[in-house]
Amino acid sequence: MSARGGKSQVQDRMEEAVQEVGPVRVYASGIEQQELRDQVAVEEPLTIEIREIGSYTLMHAPTDPLALALGFAFSEGLILGLSDVNQLYCCPEDPGVIRMEIKRPAATGPIRNLPVVSACGLCGRSGSREALLSGLPRVGNSLRISPSTIHAAMEEMRCRQRLFSQTGATHGAAIFDAKGEIVALGEDIARHNALDKAIGRCLLEELPPVGCAVALSGRVTFELVAKSARAGMELISAVSAPSSLAIETAKALGVTLCAFVRGDRAAVYCHPERIRELPGASRG
Repeated sequence: MSARGGKSQVQDRMEEAVQEVGPVRVYASGIEQQELRDQVAVEEPLTIEIREIGSYTLMHAPTDPLALALGFAFSEGLILGLSDVNQLYCCPEDPGVIRMEIKRPAATGPIRNLPVVSACGLCGRSGSREALLSGLPRVGNSLRISPSTIHAAMEEMRCRQRLFSQTGATHGAAIFDAKGEIVALGEDIARHNALDKAIGRCLLEELPPVGCAVALSGRVTFELVAKSARAGMELISAVSAPSSLAIETAKALGVTLCAFVRGDRAAVYCHPERIRELPGASRG
């Protein structure tokens, strides 16, 4: 596979992901005339052109575009891994365009109509719950991890979220192993983009996420569970609440779902057997 651009490109674009602005401070009693400086996260379109398949446009934070494109293609079921990609590169004339060529374009299923979006990874998809779940794999059962490791990985992700520390406006997704070592990190204005970046970075570095866990900085919805399961990740650890369909999907696919992972506490909604030291958990 020919991939042009890499970690140096990621570093170069990191500076472009933050913009300085000058808001005016307002109080309930009125406006205070003073000059403020604030940093905001940049949001811009990224077009992913996949030869003989189609073109997709996502709204994203302009960091790690190759990983986002690769993770997106994987999550959409267009590829099974890096070996399915012939070429992946940034357009020389426009850094907002990623071009990809895959080996078996004719073997891909129907593609969804994806609008420009940064909030909902399910946009353009239709069907019943059964249709959404069809084709998603049940994950393995090799991961065993302690509660303290989960909390430590969550804290490590927070420390590594550079864009969030500057702007407070991005989500993070960190893939980590049973020892709590972070394998890949993605950060973006959209939750599903952050996860796609982390998955794509794993694929680019040829570090399979199968059997790993993922830490998420926000709430958990169906789309995030589906992406995690497709990548073979066995545990999701999120700082906020899960949706009902996220819980149902995690149960059906064998994913351990932990939410409200804050301080020294967490709520485990299904498949607690992977978590050691948890009272009442069966050991498989």
